[in-house]
Formats: sequence, structure tokens, C-alpha cells
Amino acid sequence: MVATASTMMPLGTQAPPFSLPDTEGKTVSLSDFEGSKGYLIMFICNHCPYVKHVQHELARLGKEYQDKGVTVIAINSNDVENYPDDSPEKMAEEVKNQGYTFPYLYDETQEVAKAYGAACTPDFFLFDKNKKLAYRGQLDDSRRGNDKPVTGADLRAALDAVLAGKPAPEEQKPSLGCNIKWKPGNQPSYG
Repeated sequence: MVATASTMMPLGTQAPPFSLPDTEGKTVSLSDFEGSKGYLIMFICNHCPYVKHVQHELARLGKEYQDKGVTVIAINSNDVENYPDDSPEKMAEEVKNQGYTFPYLYDETQEVAKAYGAACTPDFFLFDKNKKLAYRGQLDDSRRGNDKPVTGADLRAALDAVLAGKPAPEEQKPSLGCNIKWKPGNQPSYG
């Protein structure tokens, strides 16, 4: 398992649009959520130990900020042929087991991950109400084995700033996790 850092998309980038199936087969599009106070797009999966380390905080943070008017969407872009634990069926189980209240979408072609420059799981992209990138970075300083508590502090500070109409904190540390499991021949130049 090699730790991969996020690509740190330029701040101010417009959120790339997408339409992907959720765990119930319903198509969900970014455009379905016009008028949100912010947009948090998270690239996660089921099997990654980095995601497993923070999944309870993802569920808690997701619900909390959805209640405050932020659109929260998780996307799994992994190659499920070689990583069957990340299949849509297993994603549906994960939603139930973790209590995710946000859509968990399957990016079968991996084109959405490429559009966002997503490189790892978890990888976080927070856009303001105008869908301009305000934050891309880590959830917090906690990592498996470093004994720091999972608080979501970095992402929460950015979310609070976006909700207040202020710029996100200037210091943004890249997220770190397992690399996205690209299909053979599909790996982007940055991945």
C-alpha cells in the first residue's frame, strides 16, 4: 500500500459537472443541487484503510453540514473488477453500515475522478456557493497509527469559512490515502 497525496487542484477552479448512479441506481448530478451554500465532493471507497480510519467522521461531518445547507457527495472511482470490495453492491452496504446520509456515487468510467484530478482516497474538494474551489486538502492530521484523534478539523474549518462567505484557511495540506485504483491503461498522467 503506497500513500498517495492529492493533486491540489488550483483554488478558484469551477466544479466539473457530473451525472453518476447512486447505490440505488438513481442518477445524481451536481446540477441537482443548485442553490446550495457549498459543495463538498469526496472521493472515497470501501476497502481503503485510510477511508476506514475516518469513515465515522465522514458520516458525522456529512450529516452535520448537510443540515447547514452544504451539498455533500461521495464518489467511488475504483476499478471494481480488481477491487470487488468497492462494487456498487458493497457501496450500498457501506451506506447502511456507516449511516451515510449523502449520495455515494459510482464513477465506473473514472472520468469524473480525472476531471477533478482525484488521486487518492479520501480526497476532498470543497466548492463555495458559486461552485468555485475553496479548499482541497486533508480532513485533519490524524493518520492510522499516529494516535491523533479524528476530528475533521481542517475540513470543518474550511466548511465553516465557506458557510460564512469567507475564504478557506490559506494553509491547506494535501490529503493522503491509497491511490485511486485505475483500470488497466486508464491511469492519468498525474496518478
